[in-house]
Amino acid sequence: QVDVTAMVQLFGYVDVTDSGFVAAVFSIAFNPLFWNVVARWEHKTRALSRVFGSPRAACYCLGAVILLLNGVRSHCFTEAMKSQPKLEGLDCHWAYYSGLAILAVGTLFVISSFLALGFIGTFLGDYFGILMEAKVTSFPFNVLDNPMYWGSTSIYLGWSLMHASPAGLLLTAVVAISYTIAVLYEG
Repeated sequence: QVDVTAMVQLFGYVDVTDSGFVAAVFSIAFNPLFWNVVARWEHKTRALSRVFGSPRAACYCLGAVILLLNGVRSHCFTEAMKSQPKLEGLDCHWAYYSGLAILAVGTLFVISSFLALGFIGTFLGDYFGILMEAKVTSFPFNVLDNPMYWGSTSIYLGWSLMHASPAGLLLTAVVAISYTIAVLYEG
């Protein structure tokens, strides 16, 4: 038997039919789908490389689009949290500072992943035929598989705790599920 009391309580605080919440779910699910489909299409056709004149220019353009989409996703996530009620039990100092610590760890993983991979490595350069010299095994890759994905998930979890947001916690679960599917697809 599974105790679903906490989940039932969480759903009591979240209006999943709210347009802002739906927009956040859509943007969360869309992003990894978009970059995986576009990267695989580029790998098969080299169409973006031809349009932009080189694989590097095409990769930089896709990276810029991904960054823009991530900004939209974060905005939708934050707006969905702000439009829904807070959970009184989480609206306290310990939850706020716990969230801040989780957000900081997530930021460390995201930034260190980016520094280890560089822009091209982070934004799917291998699909454009731009390969790294060797597999990156330094921090954070020696601590965690897919540190960019789990760091990003941690950032959203921390942000949700800092805002005492049940909607944010549920959306963080959507982020984790989306990244889990992306990892399976990419692997």
